[in-house]
Amino acid sequence: MGNRLSTPSHSSPDLSLPAPEPAVILIPWRKIDCEDNILHEVKDFKPSTEVLRIVLYGPTGAGKSSFINSVQRVILGRNAMSALENNTHTGTSFTKKMNIHKLKSARGVPYPLEIVDIMGLQLSEGGIKQEDIVKAFQGHISDDYIFNPGVSITNEDPKYKEKPTLREKVHCLVCVLPADSVSRMDTRDFEQIKHVRDTASLLGIPQVIIMTKVDRACELVKVDLGKMYQSKKIKEKMDVCSVNVGIPLNAIYPVMNYSESITQDSLIDMFILTALRDILNFANDYVERELEKDD
Repeated sequence: MGNRLSTPSHSSPDLSLPAPEPAVILIPWRKIDCEDNILHEVKDFKPSTEVLRIVLYGPTGAGKSSFINSVQRVILGRNAMSALENNTHTGTSFTKKMNIHKLKSARGVPYPLEIVDIMGLQLSEGGIKQEDIVKAFQGHISDDYIFNPGVSITNEDPKYKEKPTLREKVHCLVCVLPADSVSRMDTRDFEQIKHVRDTASLLGIPQVIIMTKVDRACELVKVDLGKMYQSKKIKEKMDVCSVNVGIPLNAIYPVMNYSESITQDSLIDMFILTALRDILNFANDYVERELEKDD
């Protein structure tokens, strides 16, 4: 038998198919700030009132309680558990009552920010009433009120405040949305969110979106959180949030909560601090406007 040279078979590329788009955007669509500078701004922040108050709302399982603990952890510089969390997503809200979390900047030293955690939104029966969210940020609901999914709080309830002060009202409305499932959210979810947003807009209350679970939405970010502002997938998820809720992109903050790590991570801190710094400033701007009206 004679020697025969065999050549490997290579399939030719199908030139009719478009090349896959890269997952990485070469020029970041947002710049990363210096962590030390933001940490200094946040820790030394002095509001125009005794304390600022923000409220978190959004669908069940979005990571609202986890975000509260992450914020407290960044301020303290250690692991912290201010809000109780559930480690599984059952489809129902783990938070059942109004929880006003008073943050600390050190052991026993109060930080001038309170975060209100409320029951989550859900389409099926069992979620918070839209009316209760509105009354919560208007300052009408007291701490520890147990939400009733069947009926909104009434004026006769012992936990209802008829004439809340500026101190008791919410100064910034924060919608928490999960990046990994926001594209699959029902339009009725967004309708509930926009109803709350419309009421807040009439009152002049600033609003932002915290987009959580970015590591579950993008493999690139899961491997390297520093690529957050170069991720095409994360930018697309932010666009979904902006289009469906109506909040501009410069008020949407992708973050990764401390849901697994027990040690500090400078990149996780930086993204949380970036959101927190702007929320503090937006809330304080609102307070100053309200104080000017009184003057």
